[in-house]
Amino acid sequence: MTAPLTPPPPPHEQPPHDGWQAVSAPPGAGPAPHGATAAYGADGPGMKIELRDATAITVVVAIAGALLGVLWSWLSPHVPLVGDVVDNTWVVYLKDTEGEQAIGVDGTFTLLALAFGAVSALVVFLLRKRGGVPLVVALAVGGLLGSLLAWRVGIWLGPPQNVLAHAKDVGKGVTFSAPLKLGAKGALLAWSVAALVVHLGLTALFGPRDPDPYATPYGPAAPPVA
Repeated sequence: MTAPLTPPPPPHEQPPHDGWQAVSAPPGAGPAPHGATAAYGADGPGMKIELRDATAITVVVAIAGALLGVLWSWLSPHVPLVGDVVDNTWVVYLKDTEGEQAIGVDGTFTLLALAFGAVSALVVFLLRKRGGVPLVVALAVGGLLGSLLAWRVGIWLGPPQNVLAHAKDVGKGVTFSAPLKLGAKGALLAWSVAALVVHLGLTALFGPRDPDPYATPYGPAAPPVA
């Protein structure tokens, strides 16, 4: 005589396997967006990853300021000076009092900074198209630090800062170049401004769009009526 067989419980009453529990998706939930992974998710990288990337961008952009300083020292026009001795005292004066070389020095720095800002924004956008506030802040801070570094590097690579000693070395009546000087300190913001404008423009034109909150697997649904 055999015992009667007990039928298995219905599927919805079966206990979950040891070590995990099945979680059903909410109604209307579709598949994960294309390219979304467990590390990033549908809403982009986590805050820690964004802060890490922002820190790296700040450092790289700031270091690029050294190249800007080299180019500024190389491409800037030279302001001609002449030394003379008056009553046994060395004096230095501009050789061309109506020259615009000093304005050209500031203009060269500004144009180079604008170009560096646009290029840095383009590179950051191509690497991280999702953008984010930390990346924008990194571009602004890195651009300012890079401009400050470029300013000091350009002065260091330019003509000597001691004008009287330079005039004595070259001799009386000999033309020599004045040290680099950034008269318009507002040019230090050109890199940051250009980077912000270009990055925001690229994000607005070519950045990924936010998903439609009313979208369904069969197409967008009509918004709810209040």
